[in-house]
Amino acid sequence: MKETTLKEIAATLGISITTVSKALKNYPDVSVKTKNAVLALAKELHYTPNSFAVNLRTKESKTIGLIIPEVVHHFFSGVINGIIAEAEKNGYLVIILQSNESLELEKKQVALLLNKRVDGIIMALSNESNDDFHIKEIVAKGIPFVQFDKISKLIKSSKVLINDQKAAMNAVQHLIDVGCKKIAHIRGPENPQNAIDRFLGYKKTLEKNGLVYDSKLVYTCKRVSFEEGFEFAKAILDNHEDVDGIFAITDLVAVGVLAYFNEKNIPVPKQVAVIGFSNWFMSQVITPKLSTIDQPNYEMGVEAISLLLEEMKCNKENKVFIPRLVELETKLIVRESTMRNN
Repeated sequence: MKETTLKEIAATLGISITTVSKALKNYPDVSVKTKNAVLALAKELHYTPNSFAVNLRTKESKTIGLIIPEVVHHFFSGVINGIIAEAEKNGYLVIILQSNESLELEKKQVALLLNKRVDGIIMALSNESNDDFHIKEIVAKGIPFVQFDKISKLIKSSKVLINDQKAAMNAVQHLIDVGCKKIAHIRGPENPQNAIDRFLGYKKTLEKNGLVYDSKLVYTCKRVSFEEGFEFAKAILDNHEDVDGIFAITDLVAVGVLAYFNEKNIPVPKQVAVIGFSNWFMSQVITPKLSTIDQPNYEMGVEAISLLLEEMKCNKENKVFIPRLVELETKLIVRESTMRNN
């Protein structure tokens, strides 16, 4: 079906294309009678503005690029909801891309968004991201850019984070407070800053409480998966039967730990207390219910796009934008997996 143009509406009504355009935009110098006639005909002919032409004039695509490691990840789904809600309020479409924790795919997606001339990019880095040339290209091209959750400290951009080290310290301190003396940590891969910070929080809290740090009690995930949690739970008890506490990098890994313990009838928290991170919905439906650190994902999405929109506005007005760091608060959620009587 052929699209209706401003020229056709103008010809039908016997007025100029400029008048039609002004009428559709509700300009005050067009009479009410003419406006009503234009709007009625536009509706009858199913006219819609040519967004491509509008974008060429305004030099805006009205699109924002979002790159995340996993769409199905409960944490990132909350971030997406926050970003989309704010984007729609401001008339922007969000292009969502998933890197699958792959650096090569991440590079291709950055190139794609730059080629599409998006107005801004929001991004959480993949676990493989140890080469930031493609990220530097975003900044070099002057594209408004915000990092969240998994970031590169070397890139000058706005960032929305939690204090992962502080949150991890709260989690491990809770295990110590309920009586744990030998605590294992199932950590994330070595690249992401949040995995590094959670590990440092674990180590510092042991030392602060006079507990010996033992590198043999640290198990490193490659995929940060349920399966790894299950496998590492077995390895921990096979090699360190006196471990009485486990701090897992995410709730998904912690649920894998609990699944293994349930299968082997290992009492939680009586023998081993377990705490996760993020406060996913699954943490409340597993048995026993999982203690965790609540991570404000929706709020993180809202803050990220708010910073991006602010930078975009500054660019349009030729104002200097100074990147900012927004740090959101977390909180300890105590449930059955750490509720000891002592």
